[in-house]
Amino acid sequence: MMPLTVAVFQAPGGGGMTPTIVMMGVLFLIMYMLIFRPQAQKQKEWQKMLESIENGDQVVTGGGIVGIVIAVKEDRLHLRVPPDNLRLEVTKNSVMQLAKPETKEKK
Repeated sequence: MMPLTVAVFQAPGGGGMTPTIVMMGVLFLIMYMLIFRPQAQKQKEWQKMLESIENGDQVVTGGGIVGIVIAVKEDRLHLRVPPDNLRLEVTKNSVMQLAKPETKEKK
């Protein structure tokens, strides 16, 4: 019976897995700094904006509805939508941004 021989092949230079692991770590760090961190910051700012909504604020929903807040509940808002003063109830999460109130200046 002949003994089995196992040949181990290495890449030239004998670097092993260490450079690959380091490169993967650097790639993850770059992705975190460019993608994940800014998105998390935007999410926090949006949550702060939702918590600060008060009666009289003008908001824009995800569907493009612009209305004035007339009542704030836990997770819902009542909006008055011009020009017919239609009253709508929407979830707070549907609000995308606070709108600047329109100021009509006559010249």
